Amino acid sequence: MQDRLILPCLGAVLLMGCGEAPRRQQQAESPPKAMTVSVVTAANETWPLVYEATGTVRAQMSGTVAARMSGYVREVKARMGEHVREGQLLITLDARDLDVSLKRAEAARDEVRAAMPEADAGIRAAKASLDLAQATSNRMQELFQKQSISNQEFDEANARLKAAEAAQEMARTRRAQLDSRLATAEQEIRAAEVTRSYAEVSAPFEGLVVTRAVEPGNLATPGATLMTIEREGAYRLEAEVEESKVSSIKVGQAMSVALDDQRVVEAHVSEIVPAIDAASRASTVRINLPALQGLRSGMFGRARFQLGSRTLLAIPGSAVVEHGQLESVYVADGGVARMRLVTSGERNKEAVEILSGLTAGEKIVAPIPAGLSDGTPVETGR
Repeated sequence: MQDRLILPCLGAVLLMGCGEAPRRQQQAESPPKAMTVSVVTAANETWPLVYEATGTVRAQMSGTVAARMSGYVREVKARMGEHVREGQLLITLDARDLDVSLKRAEAARDEVRAAMPEADAGIRAAKASLDLAQATSNRMQELFQKQSISNQEFDEANARLKAAEAAQEMARTRRAQLDSRLATAEQEIRAAEVTRSYAEVSAPFEGLVVTRAVEPGNLATPGATLMTIEREGAYRLEAEVEESKVSSIKVGQAMSVALDDQRVVEAHVSEIVPAIDAASRASTVRINLPALQGLRSGMFGRARFQLGSRTLLAIPGSAVVEHGQLESVYVADGGVARMRLVTSGERNKEAVEILSGLTAGEKIVAPIPAGLSDGTPVETGR
């Protein structure tokens, strides 16, 4: 009974196998359809030799605001980030003791001025007395020559004349002393006013307050930074250039700067600091930047200097496939796409430098179509 069941099953299997064999043979005989791709030829190109140096954006004009006297801060009139005008009042210090000194000097001046009319009257009175004594002395001289008066009377007249002269001299001296005291008092007032002005700290120029290191109640000391102001619209990049590259850079040289906010601007070298830093073996190159919205001190930037040209192997950037840290291209070789690992270098907007993995003249698939893999048959569309 079992033998009867096995025989029909074997026959069915044989029939199925016989029908499958022709289909497999037919599939093996028909080649896969080729994918149409575009190719470019890897070629040597001349690219500019670019040296890149990192730097920091700084204001071309920056100033620190400091007090010129010691005193407690009474009021701070500017906030960080606020735009201020030249001469605008920023900070006031407690100046009550200076006000007292100023009032004392003004009182001394007023006292001298009040004494001047009396001194002038004294001079006039002394002159009148002198004139009378002079006239009397002249008459006594005539009478003495006529022997109409005694020697005693003549001597007394001369004595009164000398006393009147001395009185006039004393009156003039006292007036001169008052003039001197007035000049001294006015100088003290001017000095007190200058010192009093130190209690008000103003902006040295128009700009933006970027730091504020003082609050009401703090003690301000001479020279200690209270605020920092930067002039807006005038910034530069201070880049650190290697010692070996400094001699290739010139003042006025055109170059580009890439900012950390993805903007690239054209600029010129404005200054090269001649000193070389002993630690970094680099020199500072200052590059004036155009007025840009949102540009601030402290921003990071890359200065790109063209120092000549070089020849390199380049292909379109669309031909490179990235696999993590690995990069590859597809080479059209004998109608088949072959994946090739490469090492890339510098890039520009359209092309990428190939350091290894390719040679000039090889046909590279670019752009890479979807579904392309190693071993895929390809036919070039151009």
